[in-house]
Amino acid sequence: MDTPYQDTMSGSNRSSSETSTSSATPTPSRIPSPLPSFPLHRFSSDADDEPASPLLASSGARTTFRDGGRRWWNLSSPSRRRRKREGQVWRTLKKWARRIVRHPLFPQQPITIIFTLLLLTVFAISLTLLLMYILNPDKEPLPWQAYCTVPQMSFLPPSHRTPLPYPYLNPLSDLFPPNFPPDDLDSIPPAGLFLGVFSMDSALERRMLIRTTWAAHPRSRNGAGVGDDGFGTSRTVVRFIIGQPRKGWERRIQTEMETYNDIVILPCPENMNSGKSHAYFTWAAQNAWVPPVYYNTSIPAPNFTYSEQRSPALRPAPHDSHLAWRDYASGHPRPWIRPDFVAKVDDDSFVMLAELESRMRLELHAEGQSPYGTRDNTTYIGLDSLNSQLFAAPKLDVDSSPTRGPSLIQDPLVYWGYLVKDRFMGGEIYGLSWSLVDWVSKDATVKGLTKGTEDKQTAKWMALHPQAEQIRWATERCWIYDHPRAGTVYSHGFLFPSHVTRVKQFVLSYIDKESRNSSRTTSVSQNSLNTPNIPTSWALSSVSTFGVRYQQPLQDMTFAETVEALVEGSDMSKLREGISTETDYAWRYREGRIKRYENQRVGGTVVVHFIKKHMWFLETALALLEASDYSESELEGTSSDPVKERLNVGFSAVWTDTTAFKQANASSSP
Repeated sequence: MDTPYQDTMSGSNRSSSETSTSSATPTPSRIPSPLPSFPLHRFSSDADDEPASPLLASSGARTTFRDGGRRWWNLSSPSRRRRKREGQVWRTLKKWARRIVRHPLFPQQPITIIFTLLLLTVFAISLTLLLMYILNPDKEPLPWQAYCTVPQMSFLPPSHRTPLPYPYLNPLSDLFPPNFPPDDLDSIPPAGLFLGVFSMDSALERRMLIRTTWAAHPRSRNGAGVGDDGFGTSRTVVRFIIGQPRKGWERRIQTEMETYNDIVILPCPENMNSGKSHAYFTWAAQNAWVPPVYYNTSIPAPNFTYSEQRSPALRPAPHDSHLAWRDYASGHPRPWIRPDFVAKVDDDSFVMLAELESRMRLELHAEGQSPYGTRDNTTYIGLDSLNSQLFAAPKLDVDSSPTRGPSLIQDPLVYWGYLVKDRFMGGEIYGLSWSLVDWVSKDATVKGLTKGTEDKQTAKWMALHPQAEQIRWATERCWIYDHPRAGTVYSHGFLFPSHVTRVKQFVLSYIDKESRNSSRTTSVSQNSLNTPNIPTSWALSSVSTFGVRYQQPLQDMTFAETVEALVEGSDMSKLREGISTETDYAWRYREGRIKRYENQRVGGTVVVHFIKKHMWFLETALALLEASDYSESELEGTSSDPVKERLNVGFSAVWTDTTAFKQANASSSP
């Protein structure tokens, strides 16, 4: 009996049979067209995931672009000549290597191999040291005594004057500019100086040392003796210049900025010779301001093109002038104005602000290419005019007529610093007058010369100035030097005017003697300006020796005596073991600050450089800021103990009360 289920099954079987019959019917085959064999291995998946296809390359026949076989797009075979040449070079190298290894002198044993490597290392080190010595320009100590005796006599750029060896020996008496400081220094209005100390984010300790020593100390800002109550440095602003701080230092720098208000962050990464100096001067051209002149002087302040640029009074930093703080606290502070000079200094330098400002002040008020104080002196003959007389050197047509008062005068063009090898101002400190700073920040050519040794790059900028021949290259070689412990060619003991006076007498007596022996005519000649043999004694120092690590004269010395031994020409610096050991006598008869400064407020050290250790920095502070005004021997004639205490001002009195200087002066006056 048939059931519906069976009918359904039979129908299904019939359908399946028809399908099988249909699939068994042969179909015409088609020959595939020839296709290039592309390397499709980058686009094909694993063979287990997809079925094989005649259009896909076989997994076992995959090729890469780096295979050395022929490609369908490269029908030509590699050059046989090139293969032959490459093989010949390789065979030649192997041949020579085989000969060297098989040479009898080639080391074969481990001990000989080690010995050979040691010899090669010694040879490489010796060759490196030899090249360093040959390329090092500073092989001999500099004749610093001649630098202090024979001052700079030409202020023209090096490319615009006849080169003469410095120091100039056998100088004529009328070649010397007036002595520093001039008698009318304090009657001249102070210069506005923005001093940027180049630092970095991690140098917090050095910044704190600067804040608490030369940036704020009364003897740095007021000068020696009674000082000037900070009037000269009332327009001197000290700020720390850093690049973008690193990630871990951002919050620390921000906290330090809020605390001291004396840090400037430039829009550039921290660097030394990759544009930081140009970024600093560019920033200063827009954002540098200094306090105005707070008191009138007998000589009115000059009126320059930038004198009318003003800004609301800024909040002073803790180490700024007390006059700026007094004006700020009055409730109606006077507007700040543009600085006359923008200077850059390294943080391993110790700066005496009163000394620096006084020299900048004279440069600001000097006229033409003559030193300040010589505009009415017809007997002064600078080397510029002397060159034109002797060697036909070009002479600039610069108007040197005095122009003062409210009328507008030409902005000064001054490039100040320590002139190195008559080429550039040393990077430890140099300053530019405001007009030069403004030009540097805007000139397109200068913007392309920002990378390289920064002090040399600055000198190149000055050579590109449209009025390059009128830029005044003012240099200070005597009072800028390296720390006594540095051991460089610029290093000697701490200098004071009293010892420089003795040095001048020694050098001038030698020059006079040699001049009388060698001069047979009264006419001026080139030989009379330059003696080829400079005495080696002019480079000697009683404190340090070039290339030799400093050692204190005696082992059994107090700390104060060791600092006194770092003073150039002092009796303490001349003591030696087994020869002279009278430390008590040397200490008792040392010179006090009043005598060392020859009763002048300024005239001594401007910058001590290369202070690489904090201990050296503190030694410099003690030597230049904390010495007694009078030594024990100088006080022997005073019987009153209270008078002695007032004459010898201690650290706390100097730091907190500047009137102590006035009391000492009143007590010592007749």
